[in-house]
Amino acid sequence: MADAFGDQLPSVVRARRITLGLTQQDLADMAGVSERFVRFVEQGKPSVQLDSLLAVLDTLGLELRITTRTGKGARALAGHAGGQEPPR
Repeated sequence: MADAFGDQLPSVVRARRITLGLTQQDLADMAGVSERFVRFVEQGKPSVQLDSLLAVLDTLGLELRITTRTGKGARALAGHAGGQEPPR
């Protein structure tokens, strides 16, 4: 998780949990995951199960959104999908 999402996720989850007055164990119980999993999310562990992550986010009233990127790599892929050669 070396991108902006991976950098933001742990702090957003931790801040929301604290704002709601929940311990890691409280959140785990409510989301149906282990306390260890919540700890991993808050530590930014690079590999977590998506279904469990979504349960934690849902419990906190947060959602995961996917949008089209506007960075150089995404533009190159968009050009390639349109039949154009990507820039070299």
